Amino acid sequence: MPVTLYRIDDRLVHGQVVESWVPYLKISEIVVVSDEIASDDIRRTIMRFATPEGVELKIFKVQEAFDYLCGAPAPHNILVLLPGLKEAADLLSKGLKIPRLNIGGMHYCAGKNMSIGKAIFLSDEDCGRLKFLAGAGVGLEGRGVPTDKPINPIDALL
Repeated sequence: MPVTLYRIDDRLVHGQVVESWVPYLKISEIVVVSDEIASDDIRRTIMRFATPEGVELKIFKVQEAFDYLCGAPAPHNILVLLPGLKEAADLLSKGLKIPRLNIGGMHYCAGKNMSIGKAIFLSDEDCGRLKFLAGAGVGLEGRGVPTDKPINPIDALL
């Protein structure tokens, strides 16, 4: 599959994605990877309303996303949205090649004691997953929108 960008953003389909990333990358399909969202009719419906006209939306559980993304090449640009580092690590562990991973929004909640950049808050588990992803050769960048200067989240862990 011609994935243009893998992005971590706990808000998934929202204004920053549809107003900045989708036009900037000329995205024609958004793939949301979340076991939780795939099982929630209301949240799936809300995301469908937020998806721009002319952009296809697919919402998969992790295993379904792996099967889909490893399938035959498709003639369009895909934006893969993941709610957290767990889903990225799970896809990688299954054998999906993720050359680069954009981390755009991991907002504060209890247990997230480390802050990187404007909207990236990490728990100890998140830090471990970042190290796992980097160790597997995934290029990591923290960046909210295409015009932001990217940061290397691994540098912040050192």
